[in-house]
Amino acid sequence: MAWTKLATLEEVAPGSVIEVERGEDLIALCNVDGDVRALHGLCPHQGGPLGEGVLNGEVVTCPWHMWEFHSGTGACGLNAGLTIQTYPVRVEGREILVDLA
Repeated sequence: MAWTKLATLEEVAPGSVIEVERGEDLIALCNVDGDVRALHGLCPHQGGPLGEGVLNGEVVTCPWHMWEFHSGTGACGLNAGLTIQTYPVRVEGREILVDLA
């Protein structure tokens, strides 16, 4: 696995989601009650920035058209056949590491 530091715990407070740029990719980092999760940062509907959306429980809502995605599985709440990529996350000390491979 290729672990990459994307943020620190101070940057992703519990109950929040942030957007992180890594090269040309956008990653949405979520903190679900201390469980940090990472998923593809663009909504497949029309490319909305999920990291600029809202985290409600385990669900990230796209700020453009309110499409919802489960932060742990990437499953879309509006289309049962649609999922977005999620990434393994590891926290070391205060650093959030994500395997983007």
